[in-house]
Amino acid sequence: MQAVLILAHKNLDQVIKLSKKLNNKFSVYIHFDKKLILPEEKRKVLDSLGVNYISDVKVNWGSWSIVQATIDLMKEALKDPKIEYVHLISGQDWPIKSCEEIYNFFDGNKNISMKTYPVKGVKKSGEPIILWQKYYYDYDKINRKSFYGKIYHRLNLVCQSIFKVNKFKDLDIKYDIYAGSQWGGLPRDAVEYCVKTIENDKNLKKMFKTGFCSDEFWMPTILKNSELFKDRYVDENYRYIKWEKQNNSFPAILDERDYVDISKSKAFFARKVDISTSKNLIDKLDKEIGD
Repeated sequence: MQAVLILAHKNLDQVIKLSKKLNNKFSVYIHFDKKLILPEEKRKVLDSLGVNYISDVKVNWGSWSIVQATIDLMKEALKDPKIEYVHLISGQDWPIKSCEEIYNFFDGNKNISMKTYPVKGVKKSGEPIILWQKYYYDYDKINRKSFYGKIYHRLNLVCQSIFKVNKFKDLDIKYDIYAGSQWGGLPRDAVEYCVKTIENDKNLKKMFKTGFCSDEFWMPTILKNSELFKDRYVDENYRYIKWEKQNNSFPAILDERDYVDISKSKAFFARKVDISTSKNLIDKLDKEIGD
């Protein structure tokens, strides 16, 4: 049995429609951002579908809360001993192959289908991303995307650089640090190992809890430092993502213009889609795959 774990923060009707598509073949688990109101009538629809859902964490971009919501979903899925493989997607993903094809591809698959890379020398937005874990942040309390959050972030980097802050030394971190997208797929034993490690290694957990964008670091760092799992990465997450600004979003919110490229890709899911902007694209994809 395979499970799809969905992190959702908006567009309830879209998430329910997505759940209906996936529920025919997969066990579906959803974490709804606690800031999102989930009306009783929507709960009844989800209950009627047999979808498992929780809403325990207020999720803020760039913060530990994203990791916590993911861990909570993983724990829910692991309660079912029949779950052998887990797919992590957002509420803005959409399948671009049939559920049957996706399921069959991963049936018995022991690979970790996620993008990963060592962080040494890597920069994003002009910042060495190693500093996102080396320094201390608190974006569960501060909105990183706000004007104040952007100013705080820059000042925080400068001040910690001046005072030579080194969280790796403070917490005696022995791991090589890796990053990558958390969207992808993991076999059950990798999920169990990630959850067990983050719960048992208190210093490692503190590093990620006080880091920035730790959702991009925690699983790659844990798994790539493991002799058992480091060589089971295929460095492919089978996601179609357009790294351009489109429809006021980066990465792009996909629409009908992207249909041909999506159809030609080897990806299993496309992100991001929005039910209003992407309706024609979603309709075309659904018609093509026949689910």
